[in-house]
Amino acid sequence: MSELIHNNDNRTAIRWKLLTGASALVLAAHTASVTQARAEDTDRPTVWIELGGQFNTVDAAVEPFAPPFSANRPSNLDPSQKFEKLARRGFGESGAITLQPEGSNWVFSASVQYGRLSTNNYNLQQTNPERGNKYNPGVPGLGLPLAQRFAQTTAKTSEQHLVLDFAAGKDVGLGLFGKHGTSVVSAGVRFAQFSGQSNIAIKSDPDWQFYYTSLAGYRIVGGQKFHDNAATLIAERSFHGVGPSLSWKASAPLAGNPDDGEIVADWGLNGAVLFGRQRAKTHHQSTVRYFKKTQFAPLSYFAVPQTVSGYPVAHHDTRSRSVVAPNIGAFAGLSFKYPNAKISVGYRADFFFGPMDGGIDGRKTSDRNFYGPFATISFGFGG
Repeated sequence: MSELIHNNDNRTAIRWKLLTGASALVLAAHTASVTQARAEDTDRPTVWIELGGQFNTVDAAVEPFAPPFSANRPSNLDPSQKFEKLARRGFGESGAITLQPEGSNWVFSASVQYGRLSTNNYNLQQTNPERGNKYNPGVPGLGLPLAQRFAQTTAKTSEQHLVLDFAAGKDVGLGLFGKHGTSVVSAGVRFAQFSGQSNIAIKSDPDWQFYYTSLAGYRIVGGQKFHDNAATLIAERSFHGVGPSLSWKASAPLAGNPDDGEIVADWGLNGAVLFGRQRAKTHHQSTVRYFKKTQFAPLSYFAVPQTVSGYPVAHHDTRSRSVVAPNIGAFAGLSFKYPNAKISVGYRADFFFGPMDGGIDGRKTSDRNFYGPFATISFGFGG
């Protein structure tokens, strides 16, 4: 009996030893994993500073300036509106700072985007009437035309945009995109400011005509009539808006490892609703002077011909209106990531619906869209 009890005691002792050993192994493994996780978390930078640039293609339509005399422009001369358009290409700059405290999945960020584009177009189209003999056979140099058909357009335009973002988010990836992947959902505030200026001047002479007379058997120019058309437009437009924003940014490692460097796929979506005010201030004026000269008097070519003016009234318009401008955007790219540095390239787009007033004499809603390739460089600190 005592031997049976002794055997049972031995078996109980063995069980306790096995249980104690297993527990010790589990505790050791847990301690090691926590220590490794803390070491990885300690090594991870807590602050990232990012600087970058983007080659923007910009959609920024405004109402073309078409003064009344544009209808009389000769068909062989291009319309002035062709040379008034805003630039389609520009360069933008960006910067961001991101903070992720140690041992936390929360991410706090602030970023800025700034871009500017401008044009300074000068275009002159003209005909070249033949000289002398066409009008005065045998008498070179007489009867030269006082003017020729021409159209001159000078257009100086510029636009600027500034976008500020402040956001707080949380990494909710939970290993969805791999051990080192991230999926950060953020909410915040977006501020956007757009401004544009236009200064356009148009001059033209749509027609020149000659009256002929005879002198000593020669057919010579006895007079000439032509127009002197001129118009100017000065316009200033702006929008200032602020509103709530949501964004999602994700990344997944493709190759390499965090210690020696890895290639990471990045992508994201963003949206906002901006509440703000759009303003437009325009001034334009058109003048037509009609030169009518029907008498032959060679010396009087140096005198001022008869003049009849038209369209002398200047137009002013100042408008201001509260608007709601939705905004959506997205990006995708690749990053070459090291423990404390990252280089990223990709393509980004932002679409703002109806923030600007692009009209001249009346309100005309206009979108502002920016899209193109970008590149950034980031540095990590702390941890």
